[in-house]
Amino acid sequence: MKDYAFLQQKYIVNTFPNRGLILVSGEGVYLQDIHGEKFLDLMTNYGVNIFGYGHPEIIKSLVHQIQRLTTLHGSFVNDIRAEAAEVLVKRCGGGFSQVYFSNSGAESNEAALKFAVLATGKKKFVCCRGGYHGKTLGALSATDGKKYRTAFEPLLWEFIRIEYNRLPELEAALDGQTAAFIVEPIQGEAGIIEPSQGYLKRAAEICAAKDVLLILDEVQTGAGRTGVYLASQSEGISGDIVTLGKGLAGGVPIGATLVSHKIAEKIPRSSHTSTFGGNPLAAAGILAVHRLLDGERLAHIKRIGNDFVEGLKKIRDDYPDYIKMVRGRGLMIGLEVAGERDDILKKLQEQKVLAIPASDHVVRFLPPYIIEKKDVGLAADKINKILANLSKSRTKGVPSGGIPS
Repeated sequence: MKDYAFLQQKYIVNTFPNRGLILVSGEGVYLQDIHGEKFLDLMTNYGVNIFGYGHPEIIKSLVHQIQRLTTLHGSFVNDIRAEAAEVLVKRCGGGFSQVYFSNSGAESNEAALKFAVLATGKKKFVCCRGGYHGKTLGALSATDGKKYRTAFEPLLWEFIRIEYNRLPELEAALDGQTAAFIVEPIQGEAGIIEPSQGYLKRAAEICAAKDVLLILDEVQTGAGRTGVYLASQSEGISGDIVTLGKGLAGGVPIGATLVSHKIAEKIPRSSHTSTFGGNPLAAAGILAVHRLLDGERLAHIKRIGNDFVEGLKKIRDDYPDYIKMVRGRGLMIGLEVAGERDDILKKLQEQKVLAIPASDHVVRFLPPYIIEKKDVGLAADKINKILANLSKSRTKGVPSGGIPS
């Protein structure tokens, strides 16, 4: 057998940490490694595989499209692309009238920033501390965090950073030179941080009063992740631009930037294009996902997410020295631990459960939408077992490498 770990480390630029698994296939809510061991997937490749692995509806749609046409330049009309655009505009609702297709969430935010400049003629933006909008240069200018930014500074245009969920700071930061305020309805990378009820609605009102565009980054929160199609829809707002990505096409690379008609008419031809953006294969994935993402599925996301949160809160009550807080909405959930987060992630992986990090002390769960109560129950049992062992080791005075109180 080839040493695939060695080959990957040798031939691929090592910008990712190595989690020590060789994963080769997936089925339902499980990923499988090269030895046939199955791992419960509670991270969906950072929110991408929202209907798990091998879903027959998605596979059927993608295979059919591969047999017809996979890519087509945007200067030609395509039936599947046109239908996918119509579906997105209708599902996002509000004042959105047209969509620009790209290949990732970062690209969708890159387009949003450029469109804001084209629409306003201004190059000043307001963003939030803890915000994450991608790592391409424009998106990185809005992203917070020294580990992402320091090596590449100075970055583009002028970005004013304010505290998330602080309306007075927002109002003070916006002026006549500001093009847009870009914000996540729930901050994902920062640790699943929800704003106060009404924050987004009031932010939209402040932006409108000051003639500043509102960019809603729904790359992680959108496409049903919180139990509504867009997280911002829970406050009855639409913003001027919304960005989507991750699982929007069922696992095929995708980015989408939706704009109002007022903004769309300010975007000239050739000002921003993408060779692969809106390719028919990704468009077929979008249509398949949206056939599945109905009201019943959104209700399931809310219900199963609540079951998971309640189960985690019971564990928190049993182990308050280890778990500080449980928070989340729908199937976007964070477990804030009292010390070393990576140790919990490692021990979960040893128990064949996959999760991902957020901020410095949060274990993040982004499960697939097909997950059932028995699956989240299994995950809760594994977490309970890990904490019980850590607690027992500490009681006996045995160094465990676990989370200190």
